[in-house]
Amino acid sequence: MTATAPQDYFGLTIPFMDYIGLVPEQIAPAYARTSLPWRRDLTNSRGDVHGGTLMSVLDFTLSAAARGSADGTEGMATIDMNTTFLSPGTGDLVIEARCLRRGASIAFCEGDVRDKNGELVARATATFKIVRRRPGGD
Repeated sequence: MTATAPQDYFGLTIPFMDYIGLVPEQIAPAYARTSLPWRRDLTNSRGDVHGGTLMSVLDFTLSAAARGSADGTEGMATIDMNTTFLSPGTGDLVIEARCLRRGASIAFCEGDVRDKNGELVARATATFKIVRRRPGGD
């Protein structure tokens, strides 16, 4: 049996995002886009994507927008995140995030989850502490 290589999440290896099947699509300065294929094991009792799953993919995608690149020199630590659920998440989902303002140590971001028809499923805002990586350190 051959092990598959872990998914690269804009320069990071994140086992949990790999486990839930998040697909990194695009990263640019102050912007990130990911997608989440629907899977039964990610749903709630009604068959909609579980709210905790939505918050997890929003947290990652917003933090990627705050990083704005895949160079691996910075990490993000979530200070707070506010999520509003607007409609059930059914089927495949697209997550887009924007960094609204970034200072020397803090970044402010917002993002949306939409279904394949473009309907807004959830919206989040988050604040991140910028963590600079040291050579040879984690």
